Amino acid sequence: MSKPVKGMLTDELRARFEGFASACVIDMTGMDVQQQEKLRKSIRGKKGRVQVVKNSLARRAFAGTSLDALGKALDGPCALVVSTESPVDIAKTLVESAKQFAKLKLKQAIFEGDADLITVEQLSKMKGKRELIGEVAMLVCSPGRAIAGCLQSAQGKIAGCLKALGDKAEAGS
Repeated sequence: MSKPVKGMLTDELRARFEGFASACVIDMTGMDVQQQEKLRKSIRGKKGRVQVVKNSLARRAFAGTSLDALGKALDGPCALVVSTESPVDIAKTLVESAKQFAKLKLKQAIFEGDADLITVEQLSKMKGKRELIGEVAMLVCSPGRAIAGCLQSAQGKIAGCLKALGDKAEAGS
């Protein structure tokens, strides 16, 4: 392949994966066309895509980007899986697909541009975006609930004391 062609392909890859800080590397060698299409369809359902890449071109394209560390994981036949939504959901889908398709090999993943690579299985065990938002909402609301509970219990005690005083006053009259 000539240098100008390599340069154009590298620029194309860089543009295609620009803006992604998370990705998974898989190996689909040995999977037939129907299995690959089922996998791609399940990934598309999670707003993701699968692309087979040439390792040397991908390393050049990712140099200096948030996917730079992923270059270490590009060894042998590789396909990259990225998503515009949650990378954790994609990893969970890949783990489920690996149970269904024995020939699918899950390699490494990069999460939010972190230089330390993790396995796809580790990424799938993390909490997704929706779970984290739910936890934050619960934590924001919990102090308010605690204060409301304290106020309500104090009101109940005061009301009980006033009632007892009122009953005592009526009994004494």
